[in-house]
Amino acid sequence: MLIAADKFKGSLTAAQVAERVTAGLRRTVPDLTVASLPVADGGDGTVDAAVAAGFERHEVRVAGPLGHEVTAAFALRDGTAVVEMAEASGLQRLPRGVFAPLTASTYGSGELLRAALDAGARTVVFGVGGSATTDGGAGMLSALGARFLDADGEPVPPGGGGLAALASADLSGLDARLGAVDLVLASDVDNPLTGPTGAPAVYGPQKGASPDDVAELDAALSHYVKVLEAALGASAAEHAAAPGAGAAGGIGYGALLLGARFRPGIEVMLDVLGFAPALERADLVITGEGSLDEQTLHGKAPAGVAAVARAAGKEVVAVCGRLALPPEALGRAGIRRAYALTEIEPDIATCISDAGPILERLAARIAEDFLT
Repeated sequence: MLIAADKFKGSLTAAQVAERVTAGLRRTVPDLTVASLPVADGGDGTVDAAVAAGFERHEVRVAGPLGHEVTAAFALRDGTAVVEMAEASGLQRLPRGVFAPLTASTYGSGELLRAALDAGARTVVFGVGGSATTDGGAGMLSALGARFLDADGEPVPPGGGGLAALASADLSGLDARLGAVDLVLASDVDNPLTGPTGAPAVYGPQKGASPDDVAELDAALSHYVKVLEAALGASAAEHAAAPGAGAAGGIGYGALLLGARFRPGIEVMLDVLGFAPALERADLVITGEGSLDEQTLHGKAPAGVAAVARAAGKEVVAVCGRLALPPEALGRAGIRRAYALTEIEPDIATCISDAGPILERLAARIAEDFLT
């Protein structure tokens, strides 16, 4: 048995999901051989998944999205770093109930990338998602040596809103080590930077942006691109329209400006975590996440795991807190059957607070259905 599940957000980490599923399976088949490979799609939890797979955790003090100092982590093994922007600039770094759609900055994410370079990384997998920011990666680029100035030659204010005052951009001071690093932008979204499917319009409301804020951010980011086009040439506008530019409030755009290669987050993470050799030994794969729904089918971890496993001729089942996909949609994704916590406990709040014990009972059912 191979357990390759993502976290149950708000309840269990991916590693805890694997522990609980293992315990439940062994209730029914005590001597069962179980391999665990917690996975992530580039969003929050990505560093934890890498550490569970054997990467070394490195902690560093960086700026949070509002400028306050936070302790963030990246993972490193054999010259490959896994950097998660949410560690520095994610929604979880904001005070409870506080949003800052116009002023939140990705500066700390740039500091985290710089720390990975300092640690000797030659390949950097930059997982983006769960951001509190919509600044087009300007804060990140500033932390790496870029300068964004207003008409008076002063640095523009932090956040996407501050980019409306941008008069000139200078990227000549970017950390020279970036040119020698293989930077991979790992994301599960392919939105452009601006426009009706861009970062402000699609993801701004999740970060507290009102309709007026969305319009202001979209205009500011469009202006940002024009200023960068004057400094860098046509490539600046081309990158803004490229898939992934709008990821995590536009930090994808900043990464593309640094020469990053865009890859679906779950694909690159499965490669980095060593999924293929683990899959070879498996008879059955168990994947999952907190909610199996329409979003799951668009680049989330369970769909990525199932696609690779199906291509290898392996059977896949899924566990989740909540199931919102019909059997035919699961089948098309390569998932034979899904087991939801709500099958055992209909109350959602109880499923969230007691996810671990309920998941063990659910895993025992899987063992009964497939192993006895």
